Order: sequence, then C-alpha cells, then structure tokens
Amino acid sequence: MPRFEPHPKRRPAIVSGASSGIGAATARVLAEAGFPVALGARRVNVCEKLAAEIVEQGGEAIALPLDVSDADSVNEFVSSATRELGDIEVVVSGAGDLDTALIHELDSDTFAHQLQVHLVGAHRLVSAVVPGMVRRRRGDVVFIGSDVVRSPRPRVGAYVPAKSGVEAMARTMQMELEGTGVRASVVRPGPTQTAMGMDFDESKVGPLLEDWVKWGFARHPYFLRASDIADTVSTIVTAPRGVNIALVEVQPEAPLGEEK
Repeated sequence: MPRFEPHPKRRPAIVSGASSGIGAATARVLAEAGFPVALGARRVNVCEKLAAEIVEQGGEAIALPLDVSDADSVNEFVSSATRELGDIEVVVSGAGDLDTALIHELDSDTFAHQLQVHLVGAHRLVSAVVPGMVRRRRGDVVFIGSDVVRSPRPRVGAYVPAKSGVEAMARTMQMELEGTGVRASVVRPGPTQTAMGMDFDESKVGPLLEDWVKWGFARHPYFLRASDIADTVSTIVTAPRGVNIALVEVQPEAPLGEEK
C-alpha cells in the first residue's frame, strides 16, 4: 500500500520572474510536462507572448502582472491564478535582479530593494500559497537559489546576502513543513546565461571579472542554459510523493580538454 496518495492529475503551477531567463524556461518546461502554468512578472506583455506560444504548442498558460516587492500585487496574482487554474500545487520562486557593487559602496535603499525582491518577495509568495497547501496536505515550493550561498562572490552587491536568506528560509521551511505533505526545495544554479547582468557596461564587468578570476570563480568559460535549471525544477516537482529533493546544485560542465 502506498504511503502517500499520488499527485493529482491536474497540478496548477505559478512561476515568478517568468518574463525571461530561468523563470521563462521553467514555465515552458512545466507546461510541456502538463502543468497548467501562471506566468508572473512586471513585464506582463512579455509573459503574454510566452503564454500564447505555450498555448499554441498545446499547453495551458496564462500571464498575470506580478511585482513581488508589492504585497497587494502578490495577493492579486495568487488569487487570479487560483481563480483561473485552480488550487496552486506548485510554486517556483525565481523573481530577482542583480546589481554589481561593492557592499560598502552600495546605498542602503538599493541594498534593501534587493532583499525585498529576492527574500521578502519569496516570502510573500510563500505566505499567500503555502497555508492552502498545508490544508490540502500536498504541494511543492521550489526556490531558485545560487551557488553564491555556498561560495560568496565579490562585487554583486546585496545578491549574496539576499540569496543566502532565501536558502536559509527554505531550509527552515523544510523543518517546519515536515509531516504536512508539502515539500520545499532549493535549486542552486552555478553560472547561468540569463538576462541578469547583460546590461552591465565594461566599467562594471571588467573589475567584476578580475575579482572573480582572482578568487578562483572563473575556471572555464562555459555557462549553464536557463533550460538546464528548468529541467531540474521539473525533476523536483515530478518526483513521486514520499520523496523530497531538498537541494540540487547545478554547475556547467567544463569544455572537453585534449585527449591524453
């Protein structure tokens, strides 16, 4: 006799930060796997185009405005997604941005904004969705972390403290949710090709890369693709009930060297 009831056939999912990068890739992969998906981001027009593509390819998707730094926006997003798709079974928290700066040169308002987007924003999603999951005794919450938690990198401003807070919150939730049927997981990407940081000019990128080389963070030039992280998220949420994949770190494989 199984220890847990299987996943329901219909598992609505919400993805924050779904307008680009890991969030957009995750929405695509989940939709391809049969999840009805609500795409949330400030650039809702971009999400609408992606949702239309998903629907054209046979998936189920809607696009909704979402600003995780605004509690009312988060609550309206979750309410609308639930009304349109049904009770939320999967949350993927991936909204965030990146600012290159030395911590002591970063003004406190900018520092606080980074914490608002990455950490407080993730908690707003948690507080809006997880109580219902606990009542239904099932659900998946996946946080997109970063390998900077394990190995902090210089010149990324509040990103390291913010992502460290996200992973600490996730680990705490894993203890608090034990026995509820709700699973909390962290996907910890290594260097990944996304839109974050792509608008940095040479004056920012140069010193950053110099410091990363100095501290051993640039061993090879290969980056992960956003779809690699999305596939990892899909693996986590499709794992059978009774299995909690608590933490997965994903790193890019180095290019092949010369044969010996």
